[in-house]
Amino acid sequence: MTRMLLLVALVALTAATASGADHWTEFRGPNGTGHSDATGLPTKWSETENIVWKTPVHGRGWSSPAVMDGRVWLTTATEDGKKMSVVALELATGKVLVDRVLFENEKPNSLNNPMNSYASPSPAVETGRVYVSFGRYGNACLDAKTGDTLWERRDVVVDHYRGPASSPVLVDGLVVIPFDGYDRQFVIALDKETGKTVWKKDRNIDYGTDNGDRKKGYGTAGVFEVDGRMQLVAPSAGATIAYDPKTGEEFWRVNHGGMNAAARPVEVDGKLVLNTAAGGFGLLAVDPTGKGDVTKTHVAWKTKRGIGTRPTPIVVDGKIYNVSDKGGAISRLDPATGEADWQDRLGGAFSSSPVYADGHLYFFDEGGKGYVVKPGDEYELVAVNELANGCMATPAVVDAGLVVRTKDAVYLVAEK
Repeated sequence: MTRMLLLVALVALTAATASGADHWTEFRGPNGTGHSDATGLPTKWSETENIVWKTPVHGRGWSSPAVMDGRVWLTTATEDGKKMSVVALELATGKVLVDRVLFENEKPNSLNNPMNSYASPSPAVETGRVYVSFGRYGNACLDAKTGDTLWERRDVVVDHYRGPASSPVLVDGLVVIPFDGYDRQFVIALDKETGKTVWKKDRNIDYGTDNGDRKKGYGTAGVFEVDGRMQLVAPSAGATIAYDPKTGEEFWRVNHGGMNAAARPVEVDGKLVLNTAAGGFGLLAVDPTGKGDVTKTHVAWKTKRGIGTRPTPIVVDGKIYNVSDKGGAISRLDPATGEADWQDRLGGAFSSSPVYADGHLYFFDEGGKGYVVKPGDEYELVAVNELANGCMATPAVVDAGLVVRTKDAVYLVAEK
């Protein structure tokens, strides 16, 4: 009877992963919105409640899990950065299917950042292929069945100084990755079939300083359709620039100041919401229909109150939900003005970004707590849950449940 129940559970999970909400293809999921159509997700969990499986992961890596065709993909690295690995887990069981060292480094740059890791960029996946980046240390395309390398690039070099974190995105047959380093800052687009460079654009930003530490960026580009054309919007220190994803031609830029930009752009009511991280405008909304320098003409609003530097805001029912990385201030913002409809406090410190599914927002802090919030006109905290360790990575959401990566393990959190 026990074997039969386990078999039924595995079949149900496998069937769930073959349905419409079975993929979480990149950092913050399909289209980078943080949304999933998955239903039946739990609001309560612990180490002993609503945990289908827990799989330890060696090394140190903050990359968020990506899910495709029943496999969970993530990267990790040794503490010293000398070995960098890719790991694949079976979604239904947590069984390790792939665990291989991709790159070895005799003398990696010192990380110089306790908040980062050598494996912070999240994979991007599609049927049959997995794309991983470790910044200057190596970029590769893998066979999704075997984990074998189809192509790799180790010649795209910058001094990350405090570690890489920009994740690859797939658009128009390209793999696009920002490289905003201490010494050089550019965006590169690689042919996803061969890994060859299709275009590369220097940032050419006036940072107002010669200090390379203030020129770094950790942001992942967003892809948006504006007036019938696709725009690749890539935040960086000092400015955010919109490119033609096919050619790298610049459409517009906003010079907003700040440094260490990490949050991904989000769209609401025809505007793009950007986060300038440390310094600068704070959180701002930009009309993306302009050309050239739009700083004085297309910035709809900006605000700094209760705004963090690392978590990406999320849009639900036309409202912007934001959590600060220090102190866990949570707020709902009006997309027309940037003013807060309400503000409260979760507590804790946050690096991971919130996700939304099945009528709830999910927030995971660095200490191990997971907060479930019901979006609406008033702040409503549904539950506070706890795992053995905290999250630096943003979770993935699929029909099977929440795929949560903590600092030392991956969980499938789901109703049993």
